[in-house]
Amino acid sequence: MTDIQITPVRVLKPGLGHELRAAAVVWEREMIRFRRDPTRVVSSLVQPVLFLFVLGSGLGSLMQAGAGGVDFRTFLFPGVLAMSVLFTASFSGISMVWDREFGFLREMLVAPVSTTAILTGKCLGGATVATLQSVIILLMAGLAGVPYDPLMMLEMLGLLFLMAFMITALGLVLSARVKQVQSAMPLVQMVITPLMFLSGTLFPLSRLPGWLYWATHLNPMTYAVSPLRSIVFARLPIDPATRAIFSPGISWGAYQMPIAMQIGVVALSSLVLLGIAVSLFARSE
Repeated sequence: MTDIQITPVRVLKPGLGHELRAAAVVWEREMIRFRRDPTRVVSSLVQPVLFLFVLGSGLGSLMQAGAGGVDFRTFLFPGVLAMSVLFTASFSGISMVWDREFGFLREMLVAPVSTTAILTGKCLGGATVATLQSVIILLMAGLAGVPYDPLMMLEMLGLLFLMAFMITALGLVLSARVKQVQSAMPLVQMVITPLMFLSGTLFPLSRLPGWLYWATHLNPMTYAVSPLRSIVFARLPIDPATRAIFSPGISWGAYQMPIAMQIGVVALSSLVLLGIAVSLFARSE
């Protein structure tokens, strides 16, 4: 009888390049889904356009927002951009529920890559899709009285991408415990709607009552909307007093937070939410 020799096989531990390729594959999958669903782009733009031109024009006539040379639609424009990213990114994150229901999530998680790489690719994909869709709203800047400043546009796109990454990570946190598609949509609406209204998208952060002041300052999305508005109002030919009313920034008592610190809060929130999502998915699957 011939002796059977067993040769040990050593499985190499995946390196950083392997993890990056895995994240890139998940990102590419999100891009493919985006290209194959053009109705998704159109439907996601309906609500922001209504807010900007219908609500903006209606409330502008009532609130006399033209005082100081500022049209209410100009004030509303950064908030509408943030809203368009908010809904698209949140649904990108919560789409993990569909992947779980159809079995694709389990196939991804049993692959020889880390959960961190998979969810990072998902967040990057959701952020890219949301930012690309916001470009259409950004092209309407002139209709809202916002100048077409190339540097301003690039700065806003960078902020929108960071905010979209944070919201996609939040969607992943929510989808980690949701098992059915029917439960996903009400949960997203329950969480996203307060984030939208309490972030200063529809009203200035100046002269708020006490309870609303604290609610907006504890909302991480506020720290993404405020820099967007500051970037726009820095390009408008208005006096400092008017700018202080419509774009006061974020202050804790007498301390005025720099824009860089506000962006840092968004970046830190993104990492924290991504870490929570990785932990939840690692335990639940």
